[in-house]
Amino acid sequence: MPTYVNDLRLTELNTGEGSGTWGVTTNTNLELIGESLGYGTEASFASDANATTTVADGATDPARSMYFKVTSGVSLTATRELTIAPNTVSRVMYIENATSGSQSITIKQGSGGTVTIANGNAAIVYLDGAGATAAVVDANTSLAATKVDATTLAIGGTDVTSTAAELNILDGVTSTAAELNLVDGSSAGTIVNSKAVIYGASGEVNGTTLQIAGSSITSTAAELNLLDGSSAGTVVNSKAVIYGASGEVNATDLKVGTAIQDTNGAELIKVSATGSAVNEVTVANAATGSNPTLSATGDDTNVGIDVTPKGTGEFNVTSSFFTGIFSDKVSALGNTGTAKTLDASTAQVFTATLTDNVTFTVSGENGVSNRASSFTLILTNDATASRTVALTGGTFRYPGGSVSRTTDANATDIWFFMSPDNGTTWYVTIPMKDMS
Repeated sequence: MPTYVNDLRLTELNTGEGSGTWGVTTNTNLELIGESLGYGTEASFASDANATTTVADGATDPARSMYFKVTSGVSLTATRELTIAPNTVSRVMYIENATSGSQSITIKQGSGGTVTIANGNAAIVYLDGAGATAAVVDANTSLAATKVDATTLAIGGTDVTSTAAELNILDGVTSTAAELNLVDGSSAGTIVNSKAVIYGASGEVNGTTLQIAGSSITSTAAELNLLDGSSAGTVVNSKAVIYGASGEVNATDLKVGTAIQDTNGAELIKVSATGSAVNEVTVANAATGSNPTLSATGDDTNVGIDVTPKGTGEFNVTSSFFTGIFSDKVSALGNTGTAKTLDASTAQVFTATLTDNVTFTVSGENGVSNRASSFTLILTNDATASRTVALTGGTFRYPGGSVSRTTDANATDIWFFMSPDNGTTWYVTIPMKDMS
């Protein structure tokens, strides 16, 4: 039987074989020799996976070509291996990676070395045909030439953009190899350790570590830029703060994170942010004979000030009593209907018109154990007499066990409610009746 144990996988007839077909076999072998010197292309990757292409025995095959263009039937998503078989074939090939997906391909033959070709590139390799341990070797590694004419020259996959004239500037340079190697690995605009410094297109130089007199500057460029435009004694937006000659800092608006500290570093005043806040507190000092002021200001027409002690703490005034006008807050409930709530946390005086038999629900009592709650209800009957009033929301106690209200049309009674035990018990009286 014929064999194919040669590097081109040509048909080799044994003695006495191929009677009458020697001419055909010889012609085929000559054609395959020509094929091995030419160009061939094959979609070696039918799927997104490693693949093997085997040079056909005694028949045409694109993998036999000296220039072998490798394509794919699908887009590759990672570097894939192409094994050229059989692993006993020893030859030189020029292989181009024309696969889809912009991925590299790795050419291998056995368990030995491989060559990886970037997408769109080509490489001259040789297969050593060593069988199971066969290797693929990059024949360009030690390429030496007296002259190379090329439209584009690349070194390590990077295109050389300098013109021949620009490169010729180096002709006659007396620098040593060690001195020229200082440029090797340097990068325009970036400081590379132990390499020459090349300014960037805008004259910039970027370094990971900058030293002055042997001391490393640990500030980042962004941090150093905070000094640019700053002014001693004055706060400048988005710039570093530099204290004035007397340690002063002046600012139109000062933003505080969470607290103002005293000289010992302890919290003096804590602040918290409110999203979309429009109201605030304004503090003003005063000249001799006048008092400083703490004012509620902001966008709203009416702005109050809430003072909230912590836990069972109290709001105390130590030196003298409050002066000025004190008044209870009045809440006009309008017509009662059949149900209405008296919320003691919202007002101290409630007004209402009785328009039906009503049940008042009392709520909003002070929750502190040693604090009482009280409020006044001014209740006016409408034109219909004899409507009824009921109370809910606690245990209600009255003078003598009951309370009698005026039921005449259009009459007004003034009720008083007081609870000493957080709303469990309400003491109720009507000190003023029939105020019509």
